[in-house]
Amino acid sequence: MINLLKRLMLTHGVSGRENLIREAIRKEVEPYADEVTIDAMGNLIAHKKGSGKRVMFGAHMDEIGYFATHIRSNGLISVAPIGGINLISGAFTGVVSENGAVGVLGTVAKGAPDADEVFIDIGATDKRQAEKRVKVGDSFVHTPSITHLMGTRYVGRPFDDRVGCAILIEVLKNVKSTENDLYFVFTVQEEVGCRGARPVTYSVEPDIAIALDVTRTDDKGGDTLNVSIGKGPTIKIKDASVICSHELVLKMRELAREGKIKYQDEMLSRGGTDTSSMQIAKRGCRAGAISIPCGYIHTGIEMIDMKDVRGAVRLATLIAERI
Repeated sequence: MINLLKRLMLTHGVSGRENLIREAIRKEVEPYADEVTIDAMGNLIAHKKGSGKRVMFGAHMDEIGYFATHIRSNGLISVAPIGGINLISGAFTGVVSENGAVGVLGTVAKGAPDADEVFIDIGATDKRQAEKRVKVGDSFVHTPSITHLMGTRYVGRPFDDRVGCAILIEVLKNVKSTENDLYFVFTVQEEVGCRGARPVTYSVEPDIAIALDVTRTDDKGGDTLNVSIGKGPTIKIKDASVICSHELVLKMRELAREGKIKYQDEMLSRGGTDTSSMQIAKRGCRAGAISIPCGYIHTGIEMIDMKDVRGAVRLATLIAERI
């Protein structure tokens, strides 16, 4: 599964520019799905047909990044952040564009920079030279990476949410026999307001929807979340944007216990995922989420434990087959 994660994580896909990562995922799912479609928003839907309940799994394929807004006379590139970027951690790190232009994110700010105080430097000496590599509207992301640490822990970016996409691909491969009508949805523009999840859920009209994403942890200070890396995937109860179906939470816990899958309960006071958009689209549905505990979210050193990932694959597979 690490090789799958590498392929997904090293592929560009900032919000609104998901074409490259969408094509990479399409190649992975086509051999295992009965039908693969792309909707008007750019969401990718892999359908495994059945006659029973409509069960939809979703993971967002977009990542945080930048759009080039202006090329200055000195060759520096002004940018607009896309998604919840921590510019303190982002400054003075490498970036790469959708067209392969490499550079660094710089700032002249003395303290924490504002969005208008950062720029991308691709090494150009003037505007004319910069325009040979970058156009206004081009997208950039922080240089992707994945590095093995100790044991089953890895660090890199963007685990948010390529790890969720990898889990869905593995579940699609693993499902052997079920009457459920299964939809594996890879959504766009989650990082800028969970925009893609609502229309695709409206279209699918699932009875049950499960989002796969990352979640914050207590490992690096504080004790208010009760979630740790390496202690199992989480079953979301609530976050700042959604209260999950209690009936579904109980069933997910039951399946985890039956499958002897270690899990954690998730109560998140800040942040949200596609779960909220899935829950309220059209006539609504029973919605829940499985999350991967992740350290240092939205930085260049996001950290996960593959034990949690494997547990999430097993739990989501049980849900797909038996919910």
